[in-house]
Amino acid sequence: MLIRWLLILLLFGLLFRAIGRLVRGFLEGAGYARVPGGARNGTDKTVPLVRDPVCGTFVVPTRAVTLGTGAARQFFCSERCRDRYVSEARRA
Repeated sequence: MLIRWLLILLLFGLLFRAIGRLVRGFLEGAGYARVPGGARNGTDKTVPLVRDPVCGTFVVPTRAVTLGTGAARQFFCSERCRDRYVSEARRA
């Protein structure tokens, strides 16, 4: 009888924990911060993205394949897109 009550208590504890995590996940997804201040205290680290002119994919500039220098630099998601851009530019 005691084992039965312990198992029921354990089941309710696990169920309560699962529901709590589910609710926290919904709240975080809705934009509510988990820590006080959350993203408003400057701890979030966003990275500006650039758009590939060929396929439209957004790419992190430090990981992109580039063409050109300075302000005329173009960013591409792959060498294939860069080569396609160069071949189209030669035709024009």
